[in-house]
Amino acid sequence: MNKFLSLILFLLVASGATSQVIGRVDKKTKEFSVAPEQKMDYRVFGYQYANNTTRKMICFSSNANDVRDNYSGCPLGSYFDTDKMKTSDKIFFLGVVGSFGKMNFVAGNGAKTIFYLPKSSFSIK
Repeated sequence: MNKFLSLILFLLVASGATSQVIGRVDKKTKEFSVAPEQKMDYRVFGYQYANNTTRKMICFSSNANDVRDNYSGCPLGSYFDTDKMKTSDKIFFLGVVGSFGKMNFVAGNGAKTIFYLPKSSFSIK
């Protein structure tokens, strides 16, 4: 009985650890945001294609080294949250592609870049 309860507790903790819902998509505007000062450690990458083996395009992380040094060399940058991006830069949700959300990074100069975030890393509210 104790082994069974331990297994269930382990699975509950492990499933929570792998699921990092750090972002939010506004249902009306479709704008994606990551809130500042979250109470957990996180690292989420946006990928060039809907596959996590493709090029890392953007990083949202609670780790200062990831962000300060853009450790993964992401062309769209590394950030603690979306408030740390340039004020004119925005990210919009375009739809779902498999287990990823298709996102559009719109720079202040109007340049657009598509990238894909794991669906497990954001919610739509």
